[in-house]
Amino acid sequence: MAIKADEISQILRQQIESYQPEVHEATYGTVIKVGDNIATVYGLSEAYSGELLKFSNGVYGMVMNLEEDCIGCMVMGPDNDIREGDRVERTNRIADVPVGAAMFGRVVNALGQPIDGKGDIVTKERRTIEFTAPMVMDRQPVAQPMQTGLKAIDALVPIGRGQRELIIGDRQTGKTAIAIDAILNQKDTDVYCIYVAIGQRANAVATVVDTLKKHGVMDKCVVVAANANEPPSLLYLAPYTGCAIAEDLMYHGKHVLIIYDDLTKHAIAYREISLLLRRPPGREAFPGDVFYLHSRLLERSAKLSDELGGGSSTALPIIETQLGDVSAYIPTNVISITDGQIYLDADLFRSGNRPAVDVGLSVSRVGGSAQLKATKQVAGPLRVDLAQYRSLAAYAKLSADELDQVSRDQLARGDRITAVLNQKQYVPMPVEQMVAVLFAVTRGYMDKTPVSQIPRFEKEFISFMEHENKQILDSIKKEGKLDDKLMEQLGSCAEKFSSEVFAIEEA
Repeated sequence: MAIKADEISQILRQQIESYQPEVHEATYGTVIKVGDNIATVYGLSEAYSGELLKFSNGVYGMVMNLEEDCIGCMVMGPDNDIREGDRVERTNRIADVPVGAAMFGRVVNALGQPIDGKGDIVTKERRTIEFTAPMVMDRQPVAQPMQTGLKAIDALVPIGRGQRELIIGDRQTGKTAIAIDAILNQKDTDVYCIYVAIGQRANAVATVVDTLKKHGVMDKCVVVAANANEPPSLLYLAPYTGCAIAEDLMYHGKHVLIIYDDLTKHAIAYREISLLLRRPPGREAFPGDVFYLHSRLLERSAKLSDELGGGSSTALPIIETQLGDVSAYIPTNVISITDGQIYLDADLFRSGNRPAVDVGLSVSRVGGSAQLKATKQVAGPLRVDLAQYRSLAAYAKLSADELDQVSRDQLARGDRITAVLNQKQYVPMPVEQMVAVLFAVTRGYMDKTPVSQIPRFEKEFISFMEHENKQILDSIKKEGKLDDKLMEQLGSCAEKFSSEVFAIEEA
């Protein structure tokens, strides 16, 4: 039976229309545009947000924009070898990083890869960089102190485990110094530390690592570094990488302190990525979801319920202001997300107050509940005394001769409190010594000591307590509070030292 030509063409047309390639088109895509570490890829209709893609040169990318016929992809590495027409492959996994005990003592990049020259990180554990924050019912109130070893913070702006306390101030006012001191103070505690450097100079990160090694805390730390010369995609990923490492510890019942240094550069990197992805800009050219950028990061820090192991993740994000403008877009965003802020004043810093904590603008919304009772007992009058001192000092500049004796006494006490709160970098103070020194200044035992000799008084008083009254310091450390008997003993020691032991040197 003869087959007609139109029947043959109809059969061929049906086979062509019903043809399915061996490789589904959703598995591979094609680069149609690339530049500034942003690639536009045609195809990949089934890719999902946050998925890793692999380019033909071996570099990975992460899906950011999902559009009708193409996707916007952030290239996590150099894009020099990527060309239009190159094939892109789905990996079917969300961006993740290695976690676990093998990470301690290492310096890694934003992808979790080691950059310290110590070889590969051997671990099978991995965790996605994005993870849902614990729900309210999965948390418990912050009730355990996170001691920083800094008198000005532990006494006035206390931080609790699971809290998110912002460190904010102008450039070169000691923000990183506070964060590093807080890490150094965890040397003999059960707290692990993560330091995330975002957009810092490589030598600045190396200095931090060297400091941590010198003080013997690097073995319980992980440093995540996305340096200033790296693509904005890695600066964007770095905080989430650090958070994933901290979160793994938290969900295993551990306590962790994580520093984000700093989130201003993180927001700027995200703005650059967003503008290249053609996302509509809003205020100051930041995209509308820049609040979500930081809220979904910081909300992952928490104090977990006992049912989930009771672990905690304490976040100290850092924000840089311009000329003290805390009302700018990014500072106000992060202030509204966190549980308080430590504001560092440039004028205080230049006048020699270190750390330059502005008591009026600094606040801890939950740390007071977690503050050590002994510290709270001796530091109670500090905030009021300092507030009165600052207002009186401003008035005294105009009319110092008209002050009465009570005001003069308040100024003198304020000068001594300010001197006591000054502290050298990399010298965090144990809590029992801090309580003893604050007791001495708030109870008036330093009132007759010239301000210039307050540092010597403090040093020698601590030595006096360590050598002749160590049992009192041990009791403070063990009990965490001052009962009447301990208060009386501490008062006797301070009285004896100030009147009999300490000799004022002639100027």
